[in-house]
Amino acid sequence: MPAWLFALLVAAFVFYTDDYVIAGVLPELAKDLEVSEAHAGQLVTVFSLTVALAAPVAAFTLARVPRRRLFTVSFAIFVVANLAAASATGFGLLVALRIVAALAAAASTPAVFAYAAGRAPAGRIGGYVAVVSLGVTGSIAAGVPIGTWIGGHYGWRATFLSMAVAGAGALVLLLLTLPREREAAGEALSVPDQLRALAHAPVALGLLANCVLMTGSMMMLTYMAPFLTAVSRADVDQRALSFSLSGVAGIICIWAGGKATDRWGPDRTLIAGISAFTCVMAALGVLWSVRPVPFSVLLVVGTVWGGIAFWNSPAIQARLYLLAGPAAAQAMALNTSGTYLGVSLGGVVGGLTLSTLGAGLLPAIAAALGLGALALLALAVGASKKSPSGRAAVVEP
Repeated sequence: MPAWLFALLVAAFVFYTDDYVIAGVLPELAKDLEVSEAHAGQLVTVFSLTVALAAPVAAFTLARVPRRRLFTVSFAIFVVANLAAASATGFGLLVALRIVAALAAAASTPAVFAYAAGRAPAGRIGGYVAVVSLGVTGSIAAGVPIGTWIGGHYGWRATFLSMAVAGAGALVLLLLTLPREREAAGEALSVPDQLRALAHAPVALGLLANCVLMTGSMMMLTYMAPFLTAVSRADVDQRALSFSLSGVAGIICIWAGGKATDRWGPDRTLIAGISAFTCVMAALGVLWSVRPVPFSVLLVVGTVWGGIAFWNSPAIQARLYLLAGPAAAQAMALNTSGTYLGVSLGGVVGGLTLSTLGAGLLPAIAAALGLGALALLALAVGASKKSPSGRAAVVEP
């Protein structure tokens, strides 16, 4: 793969690691700043919420900014914010600095995916987007654990310092590898034209389908621990193994999903992925009805589900790029917001289900949301086929 594509992977890895890395050092941070752990945990919430709200706004307002310049300024701000966070003496200041770092991530994260898709060779958009998406799964599988280890041995301030160093390294790599291209000032659509492109039924319905799917998927992930305990009486070590294998499966399937997108087209890939997710949720529901079951059985089903959860990402990004055309970066920004919204809704819906109906109904509700996402995708595909615009139809190989 080209060097600049690897640089984009590193950029995604750094941004996504910075979001979740605080979770691993909450006890030390809370004690040092004299706040509760629940209070300190809001640093993650603030970062995620800022990205969700700011990504679309940044995509609209910065559409005409050359990507190389956008990445340079964003990472420079990101590095400064993390350096300042490493020396913050009060919780309020730390919250403000997390917001600044999140704004930098919100400005560049969707553009990273759009840049990869826009420069992919014909028929390889899915594969190129999958490479960048590996930065997301890599942040969960490696970035957060490494950041946690650094914080555990050298203090939570060292975690922020390591993120600043990682950000500087990513910036240097981007500057060394990104092609120097002249970008025309009039290349971007006007804001009204961007809004019209994003309101187009195939795009809007696809964005909604992803949000619904993320709600079901993250609802199950958030409350997987109590479900595993109830179904197989899994202990802490077994639950850790389950999450680890799910992460490995996610890395494999995000690559396979990119290859499938290039071979089958994004529509068919998404239909296969959402259908598989719904079937796995149904299987978990069956296992609940015959509990207790051997942990090994649950481990296999859970690993398959972990892989399927990431399978869809390259297809979603490729589909938006093909449909939205010049507004692709804005569509991907809205998709980022929808993903974070789905994560939040998943926590709320799952929490209500767990406290009122019990863990046994979590898979059923997740499966229902999967069917809803499949129905919305079917409507989006139908609308794209009816559209007279070539840009509004997903091109199948």
